[in-house]
Amino acid sequence: MEIFLDILVLLAIIGISNILNRFVPFIPVPLIQIVLGIGVVLIPRGIHITLNPELFLLLFIAPLLFNDGLRTPRKELWNLRASILMLALGLVFATVLIIGYMIHWMIPSIPLPASFALAAILSPTDAVAVGAMAGRANLPKRIMRLLEGEALMNDASGLVAFKFAVAAMVTGVFSLGNATFSFIIIALGGVIVGAIISLLVVWLRVFLRRHGMEDVTMHMLIQILTPFVIYIIAEELGMSGILAVVAGGIVHAVERDRIETSATMKLRIVSESTWSIIIYILNGLVFVLLGLQIPDVTRVIFESSAFNNLQVIGYIIVITLALVLLRFAWVYFFSKGTWAFGSREQLDKPKLNSAVLTSLSGVRGAVTLAGAFSIPLVLQDGSPFPERDLIIFIASGVILATLVIASVTLPLFSKKTEVTEAEDMDGQEQISKVKIIKAAIHGIRQEINDDNEAAALSVIADYNKKLRQMANKEMLESSNSSFRQSALDVRLLGIQAERDEMERLLATEAVSQEVADQFEEAIDHMEMMLSNRLKMRLMISMFRIRRLMRNVVHTDTGRRSQEDLNSLKEIKIKTSHAAISAINNHMNEDNRKASLLIVAQYNRTIERMFSHEYEQVQEDEEFQQQRVEFQFKAIQIERDEVQNMFEEGTISREMANELRQFINFLEAGMLEVDEHE
Repeated sequence: MEIFLDILVLLAIIGISNILNRFVPFIPVPLIQIVLGIGVVLIPRGIHITLNPELFLLLFIAPLLFNDGLRTPRKELWNLRASILMLALGLVFATVLIIGYMIHWMIPSIPLPASFALAAILSPTDAVAVGAMAGRANLPKRIMRLLEGEALMNDASGLVAFKFAVAAMVTGVFSLGNATFSFIIIALGGVIVGAIISLLVVWLRVFLRRHGMEDVTMHMLIQILTPFVIYIIAEELGMSGILAVVAGGIVHAVERDRIETSATMKLRIVSESTWSIIIYILNGLVFVLLGLQIPDVTRVIFESSAFNNLQVIGYIIVITLALVLLRFAWVYFFSKGTWAFGSREQLDKPKLNSAVLTSLSGVRGAVTLAGAFSIPLVLQDGSPFPERDLIIFIASGVILATLVIASVTLPLFSKKTEVTEAEDMDGQEQISKVKIIKAAIHGIRQEINDDNEAAALSVIADYNKKLRQMANKEMLESSNSSFRQSALDVRLLGIQAERDEMERLLATEAVSQEVADQFEEAIDHMEMMLSNRLKMRLMISMFRIRRLMRNVVHTDTGRRSQEDLNSLKEIKIKTSHAAISAINNHMNEDNRKASLLIVAQYNRTIERMFSHEYEQVQEDEEFQQQRVEFQFKAIQIERDEVQNMFEEGTISREMANELRQFINFLEAGMLEVDEHE
């Protein structure tokens, strides 16, 4: 029961960290998760989980790297193969030698083999942390692909170097020739084993499909188990389990792209959804577990009289700076040499800013922590492993330091690029609007099946129409805030004219009180949505609750009668004419463009009311219900896309607010139509 409660707490922390990140997007999610993990340990009766390195690598690193291999663009990685290999292999071994000697010189109590082991475990970068940093800093695409490719491979090279260094420390025996040969065998063997097992798994899935076993759940289960099976078998054979799962992910990606049938497409959609949940949880647990370990690691060092606390912290700072400087020198001079001796027509001239961004993106994470905890307690002769606690403390400190440095400095160094790419803010806002609408269309397409295809295509058609409207000059000018305010004023003027016309019709008994109340309620909703954000959200929630209750309580007879629908349609036509008249009477040079835009919207509403399509659609209750569900899903997708762009740093807070107001207008129009159905 206690283990179950601990798991619930860890999952809750992951959810809380992402909620907090919405309010403080300038703080990366990994840092928030680490802090929350530390907090859980420090509270009375806090969670204390002992990290098992082998289990950690199997449960977390194997599926994460398999998914990275499955999703990372292979063509782009191949184009960057030289740079990736120089970082994932060359820089790792340079780090082991240079930083290893430096650690031994600075801390003589750590023997040279143990110093090499510490340097080796500090050499791999963390793919998860790199992604979190890079997204917020808006790194150039080429640098991001380079970092992803490096993170896929340097885990294996760093861990292999670490194992040889630890073995040399434990046994006192080391041979450079044997180590080099063993490394090649372990690395190539891991790739081969991973590829072979993946091909066997692919063959098994094809065999099952040929025999009529198309169950998506079963095939998804096989895919989830694949990285664990690959890792276990590779490690049992003495090969690199990490490179094996990366190779396995790439093989599965090739198979996925090669075979495109309706069955595999359905599996692909389910696979993407399932893996997104798995990766979301595993990514969060990695950093929460890191936070859980830090208090105990820190307590051992700070409470020991053998260590000077300030001096130990100084070690962390110096080692972190040395890692960053070595990475910068390696990246800059390698790119410069490649450009000098390579084909200059095909290569970009090395830039100082790119080298700085790449060096600052070298964030350490899960593999570093797991490797540090895997250091044995004793040597072969039974004596304690020298300075084991100090090594673990330094590794944990470097992880935190690189996270903090990257989160602070990356946005600063990438700011210039962002400004030059978004000089025209109006144009940038227009591009963002198109992006969120396309995200909504993509999200709806993912939900299409035989039962809801008509409703989904109807909503997609509306969004495509919106895109066409935004393409013309008039809609481009609407990005101006003064134009938007003018359009809002004109829209509210039209709503007031509709309300006045409704009261006139009611006074002349042209409509019933019940129909008038329904129409008045819809008008109130519209006005609140356009003028008050807080009330808007409340009214939308009440609208959804009321609609749900209406469907539950009145499943058969709850829909308005055809007579009421016809009355509402006639009222809408009359009130729209009244609104057009009022807008035309108040039109002047200042609000002319906004007035013409709103008048055009009213005219389209009138045309829709007269159309046969409108009457036909009204009769299909299931179609309407599906359509409204898709509309609400699309609106939520749009809001999520705005939040993602804000968190990634591609848009400012002000622009995010402008885009949310744009979405509010879309939702207001959608609700207005639905209230009269």
